[in-house]
Amino acid sequence: MKSIFGVLQYIKGYWHYAYLNITFNILSAIFSFFSIAMLFPFLQVLFSKDSKQMEVILHAGPPELHFTSKSVFSYINYILARDIQTNGQIHTLIGICLFIIVTIFFKNLFRYLAMFFIAPIRNGVVKDMRNNLFQKILVLPLSYYSDERKGSIMSHMTADVREVEWSIMNSLEMVFREPIAIVISLVFMVLMSWQLTVLAFILLPIAGIFIAQVGKSLKRTSTQEKEKTGLLLSIMEETLGGLRIIKAFNAENNVKQKFVNENNAYTQLMVKAYRKVDLSSPLSEFMGITVFVVILYVGGQMVLESDAAMDGAVFITYLALFSQLIAPAKAFTTAYYNIQKGLASTERINKILNAEVTIKDPSQPKPLKTFEKEIEYKGVSFAYRESEVGWVLNNINLKIAKGKTIALVGQSGSGKTTMADMLPRFYDPSHGAITIDGTDIKDTKLSNLRSLMGIVTQESILFNDTVFNNIAFGIENVTEEKVIEAAKIANAHEFISQMPQGYHTNIGDRGSKLSGGQRQRLSIARAVLKNPPILILDEATSALDTESERLVQDALNKLMKNRTSVVIAHRLSTIQHADEIIVMQKGEIIERGTHTELIARNGAYHKLHELQSFV
Repeated sequence: MKSIFGVLQYIKGYWHYAYLNITFNILSAIFSFFSIAMLFPFLQVLFSKDSKQMEVILHAGPPELHFTSKSVFSYINYILARDIQTNGQIHTLIGICLFIIVTIFFKNLFRYLAMFFIAPIRNGVVKDMRNNLFQKILVLPLSYYSDERKGSIMSHMTADVREVEWSIMNSLEMVFREPIAIVISLVFMVLMSWQLTVLAFILLPIAGIFIAQVGKSLKRTSTQEKEKTGLLLSIMEETLGGLRIIKAFNAENNVKQKFVNENNAYTQLMVKAYRKVDLSSPLSEFMGITVFVVILYVGGQMVLESDAAMDGAVFITYLALFSQLIAPAKAFTTAYYNIQKGLASTERINKILNAEVTIKDPSQPKPLKTFEKEIEYKGVSFAYRESEVGWVLNNINLKIAKGKTIALVGQSGSGKTTMADMLPRFYDPSHGAITIDGTDIKDTKLSNLRSLMGIVTQESILFNDTVFNNIAFGIENVTEEKVIEAAKIANAHEFISQMPQGYHTNIGDRGSKLSGGQRQRLSIARAVLKNPPILILDEATSALDTESERLVQDALNKLMKNRTSVVIAHRLSTIQHADEIIVMQKGEIIERGTHTELIARNGAYHKLHELQSFV
């Protein structure tokens, strides 16, 4: 139930539409009742051939109206008998036909208006859910995604939200409408025969128990099906991203077989789910008709007894109302099944929406708009999970003065990238603190902190957009002159000018239309345009050929000029002029100093330098 209430909370902004929908559903149900329930007593008098009965009705005069079915039907019988006597049966028949047409017209008019006003709720709720999901994905820490498949998250954003739209929101109108129709029918049924209605109240919940059991089973199957959907999307995403390796290692058959196996399992789950959904309609109809037959038998006895407890016309009307009750009850059951199917998706969506945001702004942030003195790591230790024995970083102490270039070197897995990622708070220390000008970065706004930094990574992160928009990414109201100036500093202007539409050329998915060196120079141009006082360069040249590396390194040197830089490098030749080189091993600083000092020390850095000298 928590899951469905979690979805319904999104209706808060649409209550005015919900009230209109409920109002028009009530009106539609009332007119539906009059169009059906009143037909039988009308026809009883209209086609009556017993003139004595007519005379008795007319001679008795208009009966007093009470809040009972007998009183209402007696009054209607009197009105019709008087009209037949005055104007004839044909005139009364025409009146009845017009009455039915008018009631049916208003029933369907109000039905349409109810649907008209629920459309903004259905689509608005799904829109808000998508927005909230996307917003949450943006604010969740990077550590969250290390434990989640990208395909699974994409499945939450697409398949699960679509399932909520079709399963829950599509059924929402039924949830609003059918109980109203059921309640109105039950009110009149109680007035006609409380004994039969009590019997119906006893039998219908028993039928509901069988239906609910199948519904729970459907929810379990649907949860498994959603997990398989996420796995299939992950396989597709990994395959598209790794086609070059798959083909190079002749692994097409292995990858295909893996997908086929998962797809077969997914298909079996879908067949199960469809069979359970398809069971809802016949099962609910069978249970409803079974209850109807029991009511028919008991009510028939009440009519046929010598001291009849119920009039025949009233019983026929009661059966007509009960038959009208079956349709909304069946629709409500179908809606229940659909909602059970959709709840599996809402629970998966809520897994993201309820995930803890561990890296967030403090309640009372301290100002940090400029960088004046130094960055300091104070006893920083970090593990991805507190339960892990091994530390990624262990008791790091380091000061980086403004304007200095600090290089981090060491073997893969030594903690270099993690150490750099903590500066913009992609991760927070498990112990210790990082300060900028004496202010703990945890005590500042994330936007202020990250505005001080520019990042260039080994893998150029570009978007399927124009060159201009990629360079100006995240910066508002930037002029083309500024973008061109940044591109020139990054040694990118020449190749950009030769592109078909220049700066307004689309570069494809992740910059696929560009070479590695061109992509990297666009990333540098983006950092140049931001003009940050602090730079983080994570192996920005390690994946490039010699010529591209020279161009990129030249661009980096221009970028680093008069800035504080943290450089992660495997190629020691690119950081020999750094103000200080930090050598890391197993999460600890084992050496530090200038290139000349470390070579003279004949330690770990000297060994790394010798190894690269022979490569």
